[in-house]
Amino acid sequence: WQQKNQSCPQTFGVVIMASNKQRPAKLSVYLYIPNIVGYMRVVLNCIAFAVCFSNKTLFSLLYFFSFCCDAVDGWCARKFNQVSTFGAVLDMVTDRVSTACLLVILSQIYRPSLVFLSLLALDIASHWLQMYSTFLSGKTSHKDVKDSTSWLFRLYYGNRLFMGYCCVSCEVLYIILFLIAENHTENLMNVVVESLTQFSPLSLLLALSIFGWSIKQIINVIQMKTAADVCVLYDIEKQHKP
Repeated sequence: WQQKNQSCPQTFGVVIMASNKQRPAKLSVYLYIPNIVGYMRVVLNCIAFAVCFSNKTLFSLLYFFSFCCDAVDGWCARKFNQVSTFGAVLDMVTDRVSTACLLVILSQIYRPSLVFLSLLALDIASHWLQMYSTFLSGKTSHKDVKDSTSWLFRLYYGNRLFMGYCCVSCEVLYIILFLIAENHTENLMNVVVESLTQFSPLSLLLALSIFGWSIKQIINVIQMKTAADVCVLYDIEKQHKP
């Protein structure tokens, strides 16, 4: 009993020391510079969607600035050697949630609304499957697709400029559609065709955005199929293990 009594304080002291060592480490990851930029993105998006119907211009500026900060936090992570799994997840969740909210708003403005809801489902499903398959395959990043058989998929994640063009095109297209909508019963095809036939800087920007957006949707389909294959192969290998 005395031996137990003597060992207990020592064990308790070790636990306290271990917890004290873990707390600063955990806090330091939360306070990484790229993660702080990520928190700012969340705040900007909250403000943007709070004023989206009362001030379309302010919404567009805040939303697009938040989107651009996605590149800033990535640069900070590499510059200050502060790459973290939490930061990568925060980044993806912020991207997916902000785009999802905008697509839901567009589904309430344009008809048929199923177009935007389908895009929302594809976006979330493809990225979620890609992230999950990354962990199953033991990779450190969901952007590691060097072993993919699709050249377009490899090009997308292997070339920052190409990926940036596709991602920016999607967000710019959605912002333009939000800005040019005059009421809540717009026909999507009529608005797009009318805007493209005006031969203005806006129509040129819209055309470039539609092209990049189209590539991004093709990549989303490829990504979803590739990630699903990884999950299926994981199940097959698990079944054949003794």
